[in-house]
Amino acid sequence: MGQVPALALLLLLLLRTGTQGAEASSVCGRQRTLNRLVGGQDALEGEWPWQVSIQRNGSHFCGGSLITEQWVLTAAHCFSNTSQTSLYQVLLGARQLVKPGPHAVYVQVKRVERNPLYQGMASSADVALVELAAPVTFTDYILPVCVPDPSVAFETGLRCWVTGWGSPSEQERLPNPRVLQKLAVPVIDTPMCDRLYRTDAEESGFQPKTIKDDMLCAGFAEGKKDACKGDSGGPLVCLVGQSWLQAGVISWGEGCARRNRPGVYIRVTSHHDWIHRIVPELQFRQARSGGQKRGPRDRQIAGRNAAPCLAAQAVLLVLPALLAFL
Repeated sequence: MGQVPALALLLLLLLRTGTQGAEASSVCGRQRTLNRLVGGQDALEGEWPWQVSIQRNGSHFCGGSLITEQWVLTAAHCFSNTSQTSLYQVLLGARQLVKPGPHAVYVQVKRVERNPLYQGMASSADVALVELAAPVTFTDYILPVCVPDPSVAFETGLRCWVTGWGSPSEQERLPNPRVLQKLAVPVIDTPMCDRLYRTDAEESGFQPKTIKDDMLCAGFAEGKKDACKGDSGGPLVCLVGQSWLQAGVISWGEGCARRNRPGVYIRVTSHHDWIHRIVPELQFRQARSGGQKRGPRDRQIAGRNAAPCLAAQAVLLVLPALLAFL
């Protein structure tokens, strides 16, 4: 009889694991604040509820996006040291960094996983996953973004949004109270982006760079609008149907908002397998066959049902053993 409580605890853990992924899938990419400041830069309260600030010794240094109750997606180059997790904390539910307000939550970092294929600045695989010390509770101001699987394509010209607390220019720091910034940017064709980065390469003072297969460009050839220092690791998100999907992770660029130097992001879909290995409970959004993207509502229903079914199957397997002790 003494083993019954242990088995009961195991059943609860199985149910909890199965339903965590389903809960994240059912609410991912859904803003509770739907209006826009047309032409503005300041984000609204709760407008981008997956945006997080990753902080070292209390200071913001990179952005990231919440993808489940306990995992954040960011850039590998944000972490030169992944072992000293006590230095890091994550701020969620905040619109501004100075006095973030009653909706904000600070959570310590449990571990950091950098993609092992990452080889340094402007290289492929510039993605990392941050595990929080405890799962967060979803609110109107803290929600996960949807993570697409490789069947989803973000077409050239698609209007997406990049967000962060980075500098407004190469020379400036975002002024207090450091309100979250948003910018609409179109996806740029990869061959075109590669050509742009080869234009005036010698005059730019930078070594010529190649846009790799796992990179995605977004922004403007004329410059003037772009992500900048402090935005690294933050999300590039695109509205597909009624849900926001994360297309990219802010990775690198030459300067900020320079002509012929659009922002370069790491394609989230290119690292589907690695993300899935680290966060197996994460449910990815799929596209319809025939090249059309599945409606978010259809996928939400499928994602919502899958994890509870798996949990129920696990319970049925363990239940006979539990009953044998009664």
